[in-house]
Amino acid sequence: MEKTELIEKVNQILVDEFEVEPEVITPDANIKQALQLDSLSIVDMVALIEGEFKVKIKASEVSKLTTFQLLYDYIYEHYEG
Repeated sequence: MEKTELIEKVNQILVDEFEVEPEVITPDANIKQALQLDSLSIVDMVALIEGEFKVKIKASEVSKLTTFQLLYDYIYEHYEG
């Protein structure tokens, strides 16, 4: 999967699931703030990403994925589509 395609897919999943405007999802935006996530919602987001892209995000890695760009890069590096 091309990285641009992956980014579009991630964004669409997050827009649909968390009912936000697509404009709030920019590479440098803070995920928690843009999606208005609490700790339970973060678990939901991780489960969605893991299920859709067949990647495993370790608990120790979740706190490091603060921006959408970091999330895209992580998925892209670990994706085995």
